[in-house]
Amino acid sequence: MNSLGPLLAALAAYLVGSLSFAVIVSRAMGLADPRTFGSGNPGATNVLRSGSKAAAVVTLLLDAAKGWLPVMLVKWFGPAYGLGEGTQALVGVAAFLGHLWPVFFRFQGGKGVATAAGVLLAFEPWLGVATLATFLIIAMFFRYASLASMVAAVFAPAYYLLGDGVGWAASGAKTLAMAAMGVLLLVRHRENIRRLLAGTESKLGAKKP
Repeated sequence: MNSLGPLLAALAAYLVGSLSFAVIVSRAMGLADPRTFGSGNPGATNVLRSGSKAAAVVTLLLDAAKGWLPVMLVKWFGPAYGLGEGTQALVGVAAFLGHLWPVFFRFQGGKGVATAAGVLLAFEPWLGVATLATFLIIAMFFRYASLASMVAAVFAPAYYLLGDGVGWAASGAKTLAMAAMGVLLLVRHRENIRRLLAGTESKLGAKKP
């Protein structure tokens, strides 16, 4: 079980991450498929462009929950099966990858911001709070969700390492997991980076045709 445990946990986390709640919630609430308007990204920010704040909030919370829950399940029950922080890091990345490339939705997923936030909250609650605060501050001042997401992704591993020995004992596996998620998040935002540089990026609250 010890050898298969991490792989089985990662597979389960990937399947949970593959639940594209932007699409599921939009269908349940009778809204247009978020992949057909705005940025085409199945995420909470694009769902907000449908005009339904409720749908966007529900999507955000569920996308975060699918990153948080797999890690917490390993934290709660993993030690009895020899699963430690390495497996926590593995399932966090697996859930994140599920959101990016969901098996249930033809591997066409979102950018993973909310899911990554859920993973960070599960890794260390105060780390998640610090990263979310960074996101909110940048979003408030500049009104770009994409910019706020990228800045938060870059700062998260730094916060984690700075908190070592103060708020928690840093794990090399979790540091690598956060770095990997950060790189992938930046890659997924490459079009946003181009639009930011060109001055054509959509601001928070703005609707796209």
